[in-house]
Amino acid sequence: MPKIKSHSGAKKRVRRTGSGKLAMKRSRRNHLLLQKNKRQKRLNRTLVPENTERKALISVLPYL
Repeated sequence: MPKIKSHSGAKKRVRRTGSGKLAMKRSRRNHLLLQKNKRQKRLNRTLVPENTERKALISVLPYL
């Protein structure tokens, strides 16, 4: 049986944490940070996806 291809765009953006959960960076928080307020910058931490997103990510990243 052949291997399933992983989605190359998702491979670059999603990683496994030490406890085995999926984690990724939030979007739109890389530049122009001077004019963004503290709350927006505080939300710049890693995101652990919800159940529906997790199932979709596992299907595109079978070997992660």
